[in-house]
Amino acid sequence: MEKILIFDTTLRDGEQSPGFSMNIQEKMQVAKQLEKLNVDIMEAGFPIASEGDFQAVRAIAKNIKHSKIAALARTEDKDIDRAWEAIKEAAHPVIHTFISTSELHLKYQLYLSQEEVLEKAIHAVKRAKSYTPYVEFSAMDATRTDREYLCRVVEEAIKAGAVTINIPDTVGYAIPQEFGDLINHLMKNVSNIHRAILSVHCHNDLGLAVANALAAVQYGVRQVECTINGIGERAGNASMEEIVMSIRTRKDFFKHLYTQIVTEQIHPTSRLLTQITGISVQPNKAIVGSNAFAHESGIHQDGLLKEKITYEIMTPESIGISQSTLVLGKHSGRHAFKDRLKKLGYELSDEEVNILFKQFKDLADKKKEVFDEDLEALIAEEFLRIPEKYKLINLNAISGTGAIPTATVEMEVDGMVVKEAGFGDGPVDAAFKTIAKITGTKSKLLKFLVNAITGGTDAQGEVTVRLEENGLVATGQGAHTDIILASAKAYINALNRLAHLSHS
Repeated sequence: MEKILIFDTTLRDGEQSPGFSMNIQEKMQVAKQLEKLNVDIMEAGFPIASEGDFQAVRAIAKNIKHSKIAALARTEDKDIDRAWEAIKEAAHPVIHTFISTSELHLKYQLYLSQEEVLEKAIHAVKRAKSYTPYVEFSAMDATRTDREYLCRVVEEAIKAGAVTINIPDTVGYAIPQEFGDLINHLMKNVSNIHRAILSVHCHNDLGLAVANALAAVQYGVRQVECTINGIGERAGNASMEEIVMSIRTRKDFFKHLYTQIVTEQIHPTSRLLTQITGISVQPNKAIVGSNAFAHESGIHQDGLLKEKITYEIMTPESIGISQSTLVLGKHSGRHAFKDRLKKLGYELSDEEVNILFKQFKDLADKKKEVFDEDLEALIAEEFLRIPEKYKLINLNAISGTGAIPTATVEMEVDGMVVKEAGFGDGPVDAAFKTIAKITGTKSKLLKFLVNAITGGTDAQGEVTVRLEENGLVATGQGAHTDIILASAKAYINALNRLAHLSHS
């Protein structure tokens, strides 16, 4: 078995992207979680960039004992010296030095010749090597560099003492087949390549970072540089969780390869980064997105309930999530609906399930997701109610600035359909007064309470009312996404209870 080293650069490349800056305490929190995740190397920062970054790298180097701690440095003496100052107390300090090698960067950014860049690379590696045996060299913009020149730079960097050679796709330009071919070219044409670990650092500008990294692994790369949630410059880096779970899930393809990542810590690490930065991952993000283990389609839910492997290629538990989620919505089927009712503790007959399923579908058409509390409200309304003397058929309420609140109510009273309209101080008050007119009741409202059953603007509102009439007190409840309708249902429910009490 061969290990793929995971070089996590969340705290360096990830942290320098817009919106993801962290203070020292926050970087330390993430570093400790990365150690729990068991990353091989964590790049703690770019010490020369700022005093804050220097102090953060230094603090991480002092406190993290299991993972190697890397500090980034340009091929300048001051960068390398500063990097060493920051990481010298680490148990396993790594200096990661880099310089651009593409003709584009040499011509338009560095204003240096190929020979000058080569000299700087050799000098930097030797200087870093004087501090620590763990030196990594990166040829920035390698995928747009002349291949023969790249081979020469890599060979000289290894001669100078680099133990890891990183081939970055700095601007996310490569296509997997092309990138794999580049790695293969280096493996065959750099005479001393066997003396170093070959690494890749892929960006996601074309959405191919993970694909490129995995293609490189097939050709002999044994270290992948990546970030949690795929954060990083521009479109981000190769996502650590996608790399790791691809290798783990497709053991049939990545034969004899493994990582030492504790995959059960993937989701907690992703969540911690989200909480610290305040930037969530997209719901459909692979592995760690909120929908990654959520199923709404009835066909998928049915298959999942019968055998999980039908629609899940990995278990949620393997990344630190307790279980899959069957999301109840308008696409859900009867199997998932019945399973959820059973888990809630309701043993209903097929006829009762059919009645409730229709109510559920009607509700699902009104809101994106139906929660357990929604189902319990439907059950209470459908099966736990007393005989209905009064039934609501239709309700229309009008209210607004400059308009008199009006309610038009159509009800069934002892089997007779009655329709009335009335006014009030607001739409709920108008509805209550019109209902009282239709039913001929003179109840006193003792309590009116509104509660959102679930979160979101499309949540069901649950209304509780308490009425008193002729010395009798009854409580009614109603639930609906329309709060006025929920209020009317609760009021009528209480009237039915009063009627029931007066005859019992």
